[in-house]
Amino acid sequence: MVSSTHEALHRIFQQDPGLFARAARAIGAPFADPVASTPLPTDLTENHPVERRVDTLLKIETADSGEYILAVEAQGKKDLAKRASWSYYLAHLYAKYKIPPVLVVVCPDRSTARWAAQHVEIGPPEWPCLTLRPLVLGPNNIPVVTTPEEVAHDLPMTVLSAALHRQDPEIKAILEALAPALLELQERDKDTAEIFIELTQQGLDRSPAASLWRSLVAVDLSFFKSSLAEELRDEGRAKAKAEDVLRLLDRRGVEIQDEARERVTSCDDLDLLNVWFDRAITATSASEVFTETE
Repeated sequence: MVSSTHEALHRIFQQDPGLFARAARAIGAPFADPVASTPLPTDLTENHPVERRVDTLLKIETADSGEYILAVEAQGKKDLAKRASWSYYLAHLYAKYKIPPVLVVVCPDRSTARWAAQHVEIGPPEWPCLTLRPLVLGPNNIPVVTTPEEVAHDLPMTVLSAALHRQDPEIKAILEALAPALLELQERDKDTAEIFIELTQQGLDRSPAASLWRSLVAVDLSFFKSSLAEELRDEGRAKAKAEDVLRLLDRRGVEIQDEARERVTSCDDLDLLNVWFDRAITATSASEVFTETE
């Protein structure tokens, strides 16, 4: 199953193709800023049953060096089979488009990034015919972005920095700098703000930083239409309804044991909480509220 982190680590380049050139220059690869970008089909399958699909594929045009094909792969763990797949991607893309291809591999794990960055010679040792040389972006070479100036200058780089440094101590500073920048962005461009908040959430995946991010953006989500915003708003409504259930039972003098109280406060099912609230209007005991709801 494709993880949310996997999606975020290559989709961010679809949102801002220029991010690749800026990230590449940061690690010493002098790519020029693109002047145009064209999404290409990611399916590299030929007329045989083996399916080969790259994560993100873009045709990049620059003012200096012409054009190239950018293939972006998100890699969460070591996979020796990938080296053969990546070599195939590059050869196939060059044969199909007659444009130089570049493979960028985005790795949130330092060990995986070191593995992916190894140059692999393909062919007999006496005469290797091909060399696989991915350009790898990971927490070891993408900077930690924490100042308001840096964030404002390059929001996509900040989102990428958050995804790649989600397990690092600096993640708190990254997210605390990113959240207010997105709140400011929404005043000018709501759609882009929604995309970046979702990509950040996806990039953080199930790390502890994801909870921090949710609390930071929950301060003001009235402008967001994203799935995360809806989820957080539902959580807020569920919390309020749970408080209503307990307050109603308290006001009516119905005794509530700690176990039952915890059951109500931990419930995030708004429909079920509404059922409990309706029953609490007439119930004489807590058991009458929860009966037949298992």
